[in-house]
Amino acid sequence: MSSRVLVLGAGGRVGHMAAESFRDAGWTVTSLVRPGRSARAPAGTEVVEIDALDHAAVSAAARGADVILHALNPFYTNWSRFALPLAYSAITAAEAAGATLMFPGNLYNYGSPMPPVIDETTPMRPSSRKGQLRVAMEDRMAEATERGMRAIVLRAGDFYGGGRGSWLDLVLLKDIGRGRLTYPGPIDLMHEWAYLPDLVSVLVHLAGMREALPAFATFGFPGHAVTGRDFTTTIARATSSKLQIKRMTWWLIHALRPIVPLCRELSEMAYLWNEPHRIDGSKLKAAIGDVPHTPLDDALARALQDLRASALQDLRASA
Repeated sequence: MSSRVLVLGAGGRVGHMAAESFRDAGWTVTSLVRPGRSARAPAGTEVVEIDALDHAAVSAAARGADVILHALNPFYTNWSRFALPLAYSAITAAEAAGATLMFPGNLYNYGSPMPPVIDETTPMRPSSRKGQLRVAMEDRMAEATERGMRAIVLRAGDFYGGGRGSWLDLVLLKDIGRGRLTYPGPIDLMHEWAYLPDLVSVLVHLAGMREALPAFATFGFPGHAVTGRDFTTTIARATSSKLQIKRMTWWLIHALRPIVPLCRELSEMAYLWNEPHRIDGSKLKAAIGDVPHTPLDDALARALQDLRASALQDLRASA
């Protein structure tokens, strides 16, 4: 019998691509999406429309699951209201089903000043509310493993690839039609990126070996740790364009922080673009062998193709 995975948030970018990757690897996949969003779920999966805050309903959907992927991500300004309740829903479902809970972690847990190299032993000292919430979520998962649940956290940098909704399309490429790229930080500082198809491949691999891992297993995903100059030059090369590079106007975001909720949330995270950092993936490599790593040129070329395909799909839908 094939293993079964329940993907919470399968209508989102991470959840959708992970569900496809599990499906393609031979897993039986249940895609949980919000009511009325079944069209956003991957084809070839069982779709359930449930409010993820309904703990009982989520636990019922998880019955028989071997793995639960927590890919729920509230809107940026709603983290303080929903991040922990959604994590509790995922934990409750995993405990009820006797399933391994998987969680794509990020770098918010590490505040400013940010460690230049991050591994599984790096102390977490969050300096933002979002960082504090992320640490609290992972603490609750660790506590649940003491009661018998199993959990895997795969920590990565900023996602890109697989469609819209990342810094790549929302910021860097927003003015590419005018011949400009907008970079959020100093151009010569190293920043950690995670190409999403590589990341979800690792999630599937870790899920397959879950029984051989500690009850609470954490891994860092070494994606593309490159300078802004390298990243933008690669975009220019992929588009065969000569592009002007300009800096993101953080001063305006900081100025609007007291009155615009999104600016307040973004302002807290500005340090991630102003302090060099990378993830050490030695532990992950020791566990799974060669870590999937699409070369940066190929990854960005494919990510740009995905964005063009999404734009074309929108045009067709509106026609």
